[in-house]
Amino acid sequence: MAKTFSSTKRLFIKGIIATCLLSVTRVGFAAAKAQVVAVRVWPSSTYTRITLESNISLNYKSASLFNPNRIVIDIDNIDLTPTLKTISSKVLSHDPFIKSIRVLKLDAKTIRIMIELKQGVEPNTFTLSPIAEFKHRLVMDLYPSKSFSKEEDDPLLTLLEEYKAGNLSKKQAQIKTPTNKKKNAPVIVMLDPGHGGEDPGAIGYSRTREKDIVLQIARRTYNLLKKEPNIKVYMTRNEDVFIPLKVRVAKARSLHADLFISIHADAFANRSVGGSSVFALSTRGASSSAASYLAQTQNKSDQIGGVSRSGDKYLDNTILDLVQKTTLSNGILLGNAILNRMKKVNKMHKPSLEKAGFAVLKAPDIPSVLVETAFISNINEERKLKTASFQNQVSKSIVDGIKDYLKNRKN
Repeated sequence: MAKTFSSTKRLFIKGIIATCLLSVTRVGFAAAKAQVVAVRVWPSSTYTRITLESNISLNYKSASLFNPNRIVIDIDNIDLTPTLKTISSKVLSHDPFIKSIRVLKLDAKTIRIMIELKQGVEPNTFTLSPIAEFKHRLVMDLYPSKSFSKEEDDPLLTLLEEYKAGNLSKKQAQIKTPTNKKKNAPVIVMLDPGHGGEDPGAIGYSRTREKDIVLQIARRTYNLLKKEPNIKVYMTRNEDVFIPLKVRVAKARSLHADLFISIHADAFANRSVGGSSVFALSTRGASSSAASYLAQTQNKSDQIGGVSRSGDKYLDNTILDLVQKTTLSNGILLGNAILNRMKKVNKMHKPSLEKAGFAVLKAPDIPSVLVETAFISNINEERKLKTASFQNQVSKSIVDGIKDYLKNRKN
């Protein structure tokens, strides 16, 4: 016989179910609190970056305060962990923008980060989704409030501002390549140490960071080239700072560079793989699967280093469309010249020049190459990369390769 329920019992049961659902909603399905797993502060002469890395995306509000100059960031639904508290100790005395950082607990769920400033700044705050070994990131870049360059011949800050505003490609398209360069005019070389700042590049077995090694090699190469008559040399970065790929190319073009040389230290899952390589730009695909893989990993630098979504909107298009035949052929000539010198310093991963679609080689009017000095993932080569003697040998090979190229280049 079927059982029946009275209306009173039905209402009673519905009440129990509703209570249970509310209980689950408020407790079981309560939003998990964010946990900050790492904090980093990257000071540089151009801009300072603050990064909060967390297990979930942070819900935040920020505001600028004046007299004195401060920035506050309020973050909701977050725990005040020991890791977050360490941000106060991350501020360095030589930071040109930040005086101090304090962390305050406003209430049970809200944390305030108070940034005291040394000067007026223009903050650019944005979030980044997880990539590579990084989790969710909240990033604040602090730029000086007024445009200035410490040196007239370093347009980096202006280029970063144009990139941030989405105007970089438009301004770059207006640059005219000098056609009638004086016969005795100095050859302008741009050295590009890869990665930097938030982007460490490849990391060796002994925790050696690619960004540090290639900066050391670039500085040594810079010092050698400074001694050469009729050569003027610049660097895309000369400190531990993240520079977007497009801005690196733009700096070279703005200074009317004749050559662009990007310096890296390769990595692969198999630690037995080793050797040096030299790459030129290809607009028709990579010369090997390894070259294609390397180009893909290097082209992710912007995602790893972290660029705002408001950054330049024309990252690849205009540059590739403008690539000139003479530029490409001279890039191959330069690459082979450096390759022949590198053979005397280290075994080569591939005996011939490789080609791939590296974003950083896509200047339309500058012969460009990428030098993979050695595999930092190879324990023996990581050890060599850390030595002054090997760094000097690599630097001399690059310089000698440049000199060989200048004797044979096509105008």
